[in-house]
Amino acid sequence: MTQNFSHNPWTVSRLVDGLDTGSIRLPDIQRPFVWRNAKVRDLIDSMFRGYPVGELMFWRSAESGNTRVFGVDDDKQENVSYQVVDGQQRLTSLYAVMMGVEVWREDYSRETIQIAFNPLTERFAVPDNATGRSPQWINDIRGVFADPIEARYAYLAALRESDEAQVDTEVERRVEVAIQRLASLRDYGFAVVQINEEVSREVVADIFVRANSEGVSLKPADFILTWMSVFWEDGRNELETWARDSRFSPEALNSILGTHVRWTPRNPYINFDPGQLLRVAIAVGLRRGRLGDAYNRLRGRNPRTREIEPEVREKELARLQLGQSLVLNPLNWDEFLRVLERAGFRSEKMISSKSNILYTYALWLIGRRSFNVPVDQLREIMARWFFMSQITGRYTSSPETRIQEDLNRLDGLSETPAAFLTALDGQISTSVTRDWWELTLPNLLETSNVDGPAYLSYVAALNVLDADVLLSTSKLKDWTTPRPSIKGIEKHHLFPREYLQHGLGITSTRQINQAANMAMVEWSDNIDISDRPPHEYWPQQVADKAIEEQRRRRQEQWHALPPGWTEMEYNTFLVERRRLIARATHEGFKRLTDPNYEPDLSRPADLAQPAAALPSFERLVVMGALSADMLMSPVNDETDVVAEVTEDGSIRIGEHFYESLERATREVDPDVEDPWAFWTVATDNGDVPLAALRESAARQ
Repeated sequence: MTQNFSHNPWTVSRLVDGLDTGSIRLPDIQRPFVWRNAKVRDLIDSMFRGYPVGELMFWRSAESGNTRVFGVDDDKQENVSYQVVDGQQRLTSLYAVMMGVEVWREDYSRETIQIAFNPLTERFAVPDNATGRSPQWINDIRGVFADPIEARYAYLAALRESDEAQVDTEVERRVEVAIQRLASLRDYGFAVVQINEEVSREVVADIFVRANSEGVSLKPADFILTWMSVFWEDGRNELETWARDSRFSPEALNSILGTHVRWTPRNPYINFDPGQLLRVAIAVGLRRGRLGDAYNRLRGRNPRTREIEPEVREKELARLQLGQSLVLNPLNWDEFLRVLERAGFRSEKMISSKSNILYTYALWLIGRRSFNVPVDQLREIMARWFFMSQITGRYTSSPETRIQEDLNRLDGLSETPAAFLTALDGQISTSVTRDWWELTLPNLLETSNVDGPAYLSYVAALNVLDADVLLSTSKLKDWTTPRPSIKGIEKHHLFPREYLQHGLGITSTRQINQAANMAMVEWSDNIDISDRPPHEYWPQQVADKAIEEQRRRRQEQWHALPPGWTEMEYNTFLVERRRLIARATHEGFKRLTDPNYEPDLSRPADLAQPAAALPSFERLVVMGALSADMLMSPVNDETDVVAEVTEDGSIRIGEHFYESLERATREVDPDVEDPWAFWTVATDNGDVPLAALRESAARQ
């Protein structure tokens, strides 16, 4: 049996020199450096105490040019002979600590890793203010490895100048022994498993995956990225670079790297990671949504024989390469960003799932490349698709399954613009039917989550409709664009929190923060509104703003304010506003279908009178429908509570007076959702449900 590997001892000094000269290559299999500094400290501490820290695994390869060399200039890379299969984090730690080389963190920031050492106690630490102030600590052990004699001299000199320790012969001896022991870590021996260069790439790729899945839970994308480390290292590096660059403007990146780039994929919507970009490339190139299936295809595995077929692997790799080239094309990405803006989404905060961006981009690329859809038509259909995907949560649950269904829908179509447009239009119509807009969406808005897809899509629809901020001449879309450090709009409680709590007795946070109770106002207005009830603050705000009446009424339609809403009972207001929000959202979506569409935001016929005319409890007293001394009792007769109506419209229960029906009801039963359905009123004609009496009064 052929021996595929051998065991060899390597010193730390040889490892660091190999990394420095480029004879050892780090493939960044697990993306940027992920170890915390405390873990680096523990590695150094374990080595210092002579503990085993695990084997390393290298692949001795005669090929070059497939792997990025850590910290090495291009002119050194021709002598590469070893590629790291397992042990990247340990090697990166040693190289960074001993040489002072910066590493990329997971957020793509740059950091120099420092480890502090106390020779008197032989303790290691991550430097902080305490170690920095104390002369007992060497704040960066890199100096010890560079020149241990100078490090010992400087340490003892600082110690003598302080009052923290008396430096005698014994202390000098302890310091010398500790520093020399630390410096001798350069001779620490690692056991290295070397895979022979005769081993095939298929076997090496399998070893890569197995080695890097030990002790961690790898995602499907990680398996493919690991596979790419062997078969297409340049492609994996392209993904890493694009992901990093998506976080920086050209100016910032040039400052960090000392380069002169003019463009980066930075945008207001998403900071990519390589796995996300890989998903798009596989959807476009391989037409696959499930990365597990794509991984088997890329390996060239025959599903029937389970054998690896190199010709299949090469074919699938070529398809991946084509797909990735489209995904990472700057012109494609810049044009696609216009789709999101056209759909009304202006920033990352407005998007509830990154999968919506990834898979809409994939379909956009397919439409452009495979079906030759003109850019302007493609922008319109994909804006509707993105809006539909966002509001329905299309790619939120089982996204791989859903995008595979969408890709299958395009399979076998004639590659014409009409075929693509018809297929997507048909799916949009099926996903958001008339019943969906009128029934499902209002139900989805029964939530306190204003960062959910339903409410965020409503805000996007207002952007599409070019709506104003409520009671402002500013456009909403101007305030939903990211503007660092500038106060913009706030979500204001139309029924203020304090009023609901103290005036109506509603204490449920979920009920108070219902999405239908929120409206976009300028932040200064929110301060002015404070905690006053709607019928007090709204007329004053309208008067103060002095906005032309037709424009104000248009704003009330955009912001889904039911006529007479300031006098409505709170729960009724929520129900009616949800329906109007759904209607405004639908009208915005229709504008995406036809840019010339004039939205109809008038109230639906079934909302015409009942919602606006239903009077408050106090109003019923003023109207005479309720009179002083009338008695009310719970409908269910399970309690002996009797409530009395007073002349000023408050409610008396025993010795206590309540200013609102809601508060009185919750005093009797905190779980009641509809206080109007809870009571009956004793009249000359017998007991009458309070809700029925209210509806009768509204019709008069």
